[in-house]
Amino acid sequence: MSAPRRLLLTADAVGGVWQYSLDLAAALAPFGIGVTLATLGPAPSPDQRARAAAVPGLTLVETGLALEWLATDPADLRHAEATLANLASDLSADLVQLHSPALAAAQAWPCPVIAVLHSCVATWWSAVKQGPMPPDFHWRTDLVRAGLHRAALAIAPTAAFAAAAQRHYGVLPMPVHNGRAFAAPPAAMQDRVFTAGRLWDAGKNVATLDRAARRIAVPFDAAGPTRAPHGQSIALEALHPLGTLDEAALARHLSARPVFASAALYEPFGLSVLEAAASGCALVLSDIPTFRELWSGAATFVQPQDDAAFAAAITALIEDSAARIEAGDRARARAARYRPAAMAARMAGLYAHARERAAA
Repeated sequence: MSAPRRLLLTADAVGGVWQYSLDLAAALAPFGIGVTLATLGPAPSPDQRARAAAVPGLTLVETGLALEWLATDPADLRHAEATLANLASDLSADLVQLHSPALAAAQAWPCPVIAVLHSCVATWWSAVKQGPMPPDFHWRTDLVRAGLHRAALAIAPTAAFAAAAQRHYGVLPMPVHNGRAFAAPPAAMQDRVFTAGRLWDAGKNVATLDRAARRIAVPFDAAGPTRAPHGQSIALEALHPLGTLDEAALARHLSARPVFASAALYEPFGLSVLEAAASGCALVLSDIPTFRELWSGAATFVQPQDDAAFAAAITALIEDSAARIEAGDRARARAARYRPAAMAARMAGLYAHARERAAA
């Protein structure tokens, strides 16, 4: 059976899933797959809407439905699933790709469903916190587990994250590395340090980089929101917050090839690392399984909570420009493996496989 012609793809505009979805939709166009992108949660920004409009064959539908991690109770997600299932029916979709397996828990869909586990509260809690999960995490985890078991196919962005999912849910998702088309314009290298992501998220462990920044003699910039949609926030003391950057502004900052650092405790993939690597930035990353899988041999690894070790590794690169350039070249060469075309080709094959399984 061939790949679908009409794909309903769900996403949110809060994190990296948005960028993943735009890159995937654009790369699927040569396969003749038209994509309707249905967003849940907070509305996309004007810049996000403009970028979606520039993707050939992409139709954007803003639903305002509840996100898994922002929903108040299971009924919110059951309503979201039913509403999206009706949309799939109205579109005569051949296949649905969900960015949260929780949306497949009730089996309400009129066509085969692929569930992509980009992240989840259970694996996040295991990596970031200690002790029992909060009560509301339990019903979210139950819905994710049900969705993973009921989907035609489950996918994760790395083998490391797939293994973590298997430990929690008893399902081993198929790993498909993300792809990103990103290139910063060439510019003179500057002695700066850079990080990016949802700065408020404890899983990003920005507090360690904030402590490290006090030990570093050059500016250390941090791009991304410091406050979450549900109110959680972080106060930065030594890092220089840049706010949320659009793609052009991000490219301008990365064109100077700052040393890029991530102290993440939890990272299913890490698109910001890939963007920095593609720009030729030397990488200093936390020593976690995901980063080892993707960047072993192309980055310097540091224990996630060791701010002194982060400062030392970053300073060594700042003070040795030849070593920094060589490290950036290795990162750029590795980033070439993770391209949207490769991701889309893999996904198109899995779409056909999922449809065959559903037909059987």
